[in-house]
Amino acid sequence: MTQPDFGGNELPAVFPDWSPYQDLESAARAYLRDPDVALEALGGVLRGASVLGFTLERFVNEVNGVWQEVVVCDGSRLVLWHGEDVPPEEGPPGAMTSSLRVVPVSTVTEVGCRRRLTRTENGRIRVDSIDVYLLLTSLDESGSGEELPAGPRHDALRFGKTLDDGGAGQIARLEEFARLVASVVGRPVL
Repeated sequence: MTQPDFGGNELPAVFPDWSPYQDLESAARAYLRDPDVALEALGGVLRGASVLGFTLERFVNEVNGVWQEVVVCDGSRLVLWHGEDVPPEEGPPGAMTSSLRVVPVSTVTEVGCRRRLTRTENGRIRVDSIDVYLLLTSLDESGSGEELPAGPRHDALRFGKTLDDGGAGQIARLEEFARLVASVVGRPVL
């Protein structure tokens, strides 16, 4: 099953699984469409810092084409890279944005993790999906709208995986990432 991108090329609708790869470079090369762009941007900030954990996301939608994200935790920072295709009316074929955000772990005030569990026919419990949020001290810049409550809201980083979108391996890796971030939140930085 494939889906065309803005350049007219066919992209697989189901991406390879990155969860077996323990190092960032191998996982990015297996999963992202543009791993060189992501790794160059991240490397410019990490500059040899130890990568304690990471999570990856990628999907294709009809409006913006391929959307990719990498989030790395080095113990004191979350380094987020985001790459997204530019819609045809906003740029030449194949154009994309590449952005980087660095969030000090000290600005994470809360880590939340919700797992949806189901019981299989043999009674075993299985994790079907996971939703993770990291609440930050910064304020959400999206403003207020009809669907949003009035007044300032804290910014949050949100991540999710399901059996259909990522599989059991990526669910486990996202939960591992959430636990890593939770373990360093509130600890003094050495």
